[in-house]
Amino acid sequence: MPNSTTYTNIAAYQFASLSDLKPLRDGLHANCRELGVKGTILLSQEGINLFLAGTHDAIDSILAQIRAVSGLENLKAKFSESDHQPFSRMLVKIKQEIIAFGQGDLNVTAFRHQKLAPRELKKWLDEGRELILLDTRNDYEIQLGTFKGAKDLNIKHFRQFPKRAESLPEDWKNKPVVTFCTGGIRCEKAGPFLEKIGFQQIFQIDGGILKYFEEVGGDHYEGDCFVFDHRVGLDPSLHETDVVKCFACQSPLTTEDQADARYKLGKCCPYCHVSTDEITRRNIKNRHLAIKAATHPLPGSVSYDNFRPVKVPANLHGALLQDFMCRILPHIDPAEWTSRIADGRFFDRDHKLVGADHRVKAGERYYQRLEAIVEPDVNPNIQIIHEDEAIIVINKPAPLPMHPCGRFNRNTLRNIMSVVYSPQSPRPAHRLDANTSGVLVLSRTRHFAGLLQPQFERGEIQKQYLARVQGHPSDDHFINDAPISRTTGDLGSKAIDFDDGLQSRTEFEVLNRFDDGTALLLVRPMTGRTNQIRVHLWHLGWPIVGDAAYLPELKIGDVQTIAPDADPMCLFAYTITFKHPLRQEMMTFSAEPPEWARWGSLAKA
Repeated sequence: MPNSTTYTNIAAYQFASLSDLKPLRDGLHANCRELGVKGTILLSQEGINLFLAGTHDAIDSILAQIRAVSGLENLKAKFSESDHQPFSRMLVKIKQEIIAFGQGDLNVTAFRHQKLAPRELKKWLDEGRELILLDTRNDYEIQLGTFKGAKDLNIKHFRQFPKRAESLPEDWKNKPVVTFCTGGIRCEKAGPFLEKIGFQQIFQIDGGILKYFEEVGGDHYEGDCFVFDHRVGLDPSLHETDVVKCFACQSPLTTEDQADARYKLGKCCPYCHVSTDEITRRNIKNRHLAIKAATHPLPGSVSYDNFRPVKVPANLHGALLQDFMCRILPHIDPAEWTSRIADGRFFDRDHKLVGADHRVKAGERYYQRLEAIVEPDVNPNIQIIHEDEAIIVINKPAPLPMHPCGRFNRNTLRNIMSVVYSPQSPRPAHRLDANTSGVLVLSRTRHFAGLLQPQFERGEIQKQYLARVQGHPSDDHFINDAPISRTTGDLGSKAIDFDDGLQSRTEFEVLNRFDDGTALLLVRPMTGRTNQIRVHLWHLGWPIVGDAAYLPELKIGDVQTIAPDADPMCLFAYTITFKHPLRQEMMTFSAEPPEWARWGSLAKA
């Protein structure tokens, strides 16, 4: 059955000194619920502010109850009607202010700004009298309609009014200024504040826009009036319009706005619609700020205790703890392990201390406590190239280790990205050496890693690197398919092993030969062996500039990761092409080459 009930809507406020607010609140709430009245009543020691809707008799009953309160006897209300209940619930709240303004020392009753009747304002406007119409409402309300020629302060909340008002032109202080809002309550504070800061002729439209509509109609007004209920907009005859509110930004939307292609019901509108590209740019900007916050200072620069895990292989099941550590890390003197175990530095997975007589179990992890660790500096300038719900693509800086290892734990790419993307822990889909910079892909979750990783394992990923090498290769195009050793040597280096090495293939193209005896190469690794490019170039006699592992004269002790202020290793991951794990389309990403790779033309790339 259609609803034939007519609802009476009222808006009212009264500044008065009120006390005993809790009993008043409880009594009003109980009566409204009993009578089926819905809306909002705000109570404060400075007065009352309300928006209610219900049957005519119910509204009369509530008004009688309010007017029986000392100080509210002369409460005036503005009435309108609707064929549906515009409010979804009934709220009675006790607040610091009945209209938020943030000027606690402002006593509105101590000022004498004048009330201007709507008909008198119309007369002034008909006569063309010199005055300033000042709209005190929020920007989204003004968007729906306002008086012709009215000035607005471009505020999003009434609390912004004082600051904006203080910047008004000085010569306005001696001119007639007529303030207005929906029903008048905001002007009750705006007017006194303007007087406080020196304005001499302040007037307020008595009853606001709604009272003006009621007595005068729409003369000198353009558009509709925004109201804070489900009706959204009222025309000058006080009838509900076809305006709706945007679900996302709450902007009022005319029928023209609703016809706009950017209006998506329940999502966005022409005023808050943001393109996917713009959202991505904003996200990336925020990520860069988060990276800066997570790395200044570097997380490993502050002394801490590090619990380093070590996993027991099957062949060492049942071994004593010291024997196990000696077998796992044979380069450390057995006496050192004896000392560390005696110092109580080893724990099981339940954080319980384990001693020299403990026998380890295959598959379990044990943790060695390393005290007062301060990690070497790294380059934390991670640049996000792309991110979506599945992947992150970055330009990895160097030096920056990818995973906790050796001297690094917190000062690693994995740790930094986990902090920035928490609670997610992005997983690198492939590997770049600590001293290699360039494009790198990470999966945002284990699920997407499972979809992306097999492409690397099947050799379906296409990668291009830039390498600056010592010497001038004689051919513009050449290939190296020498097998690479399975074992690792000094500083993590590999070697060529024709007897038992892993099949490897790398294609090279000379982009430029420089006068300093170096050359810039475009490199395409066709297989994915550790250190493949570096090993193949070293084997061919053209080692990479700055590569300490393959240029003995650059070695500094047993340090594998160079210092941030050292000359770079000139190997750069330039482009990568793969199938997106979610969209299943081929995508190519590239990173901006460093200075050493920008010398000369990259046109052939």
